Amino acid sequence: MQTLLLLALLTAPATGSSSADPDAGRDWQPGDHHVHSEWSVDWDRTTMPPTPIRGGDSSYTRSHNAERARHFGLRWMVHTDHGGPGHSAVTRDHAYPALLQARRDVPELIQFNGMEFDVPAGEHASLIIAPGPGEGEQLVSIERDYSRGEPLEEGSRDTQQHMLDALAHMRGLSPLPLMLINHPSRTATGVGRWGEVEPSELLAWHAAAPEVLVGMEGAPGHQATRTERGLYRNAAAPTFGGFDQMTTQIGGVWDQMLAYGTRFWITASSDSHVNRRDGGNDFDPGEYSKTYVWARPQGDDILGGVRAGRMFAVTGDLIDALQLTVQAADGSGGVGRMGESVTLAPGVPMRVRLRVRKPESANAVGQHPALRQLQLIVGSGDGQAPQMQTRRFTAKDWKQEGSWYQVTWTLPAPEGGGFVRARGSSTDEPTPLADIKGEDPWQDLWFYTNPVFIDR
Repeated sequence: MQTLLLLALLTAPATGSSSADPDAGRDWQPGDHHVHSEWSVDWDRTTMPPTPIRGGDSSYTRSHNAERARHFGLRWMVHTDHGGPGHSAVTRDHAYPALLQARRDVPELIQFNGMEFDVPAGEHASLIIAPGPGEGEQLVSIERDYSRGEPLEEGSRDTQQHMLDALAHMRGLSPLPLMLINHPSRTATGVGRWGEVEPSELLAWHAAAPEVLVGMEGAPGHQATRTERGLYRNAAAPTFGGFDQMTTQIGGVWDQMLAYGTRFWITASSDSHVNRRDGGNDFDPGEYSKTYVWARPQGDDILGGVRAGRMFAVTGDLIDALQLTVQAADGSGGVGRMGESVTLAPGVPMRVRLRVRKPESANAVGQHPALRQLQLIVGSGDGQAPQMQTRRFTAKDWKQEGSWYQVTWTLPAPEGGGFVRARGSSTDEPTPLADIKGEDPWQDLWFYTNPVFIDR
């Protein structure tokens, strides 16, 4: 009965919402979609089938992770343990009951069932299951039938077709699950030289299930290590300001996708396994990275916000709220916000406005990081070589009202349509620099928005 009550609370409509106002009851809900526990098991391969060893990649319980997430101000979190040969039984018999216990232990935190899915012909993704009566079996069946790591015969599912089959299955489920590609460039061999995740694969996977596979980690986890930030171990293909190169490069992979009109979003996560205080490479959920979703504090609306791109990614609590809007400069017509489109005639003056809010409280290391710059980024074109414009603002340019900072840019709307996104930093780097060994992540903070699309 208690479990059914918790599920009802997770999926219940927000009280006081109005069909006339889709934003009624919504606010910025900070969360983390990539967190490991003791059910990311190791394997004793001297037995057949291999025997799971509890606590292989993390010693933390799911309740512990939920408590740490609450401590650092998160409103939602996804439990995403690794798979492996026969791991779907671990998910069924241990990980899911541990999720139900964590919900009882930390009821203030909205907690989603999920896993770090072993992507066929790829690497890893956060698989997020919508809360409801069938959430346990839905995850078990996806892992059992489609996870690359599930079979005893290694490599037997490692094909592009198997991934497409998995996505075809998922897009037919109700309610729909969500998938976000994790650390997309971690296996890259250089800037623009891809490894196990290629841009063409991202496009193909998204096209196969556009309401399921909706984005990627713009900022990977494992940010606490001072030797290989994000565990991007190839010095020729590092993170840049803690963010993946697919996200940070102006006119790069993400911008090319957006220029095609692809609704593909970015997030930030902890990828928490072992915290730095315990000798690990990680921050706790919410300690350093947060994904803010514009949603009501309920499970289905949070997933709806992720699916629709109503979210931004930030590190170090540089900001905790923002508004990005695009409209005709004369105020006529509609207003586009993150994840949405606005129709503008080619060449008509358009006004881009960005407002961001600095948190009142200190971050996890007791700092109030300075906001040194804001950037507005406009892209257009056919996707192959999008035309990019960037305007950078500093303290002399912006308007400040209390804890809010605002900048505005008026320019012609792109001739063929396009998109607008924004970012900002605690540094003075016009473009985020490659991260190097020994770098203090708390001195290199960024936020990135998702885009507003411009239709003609």
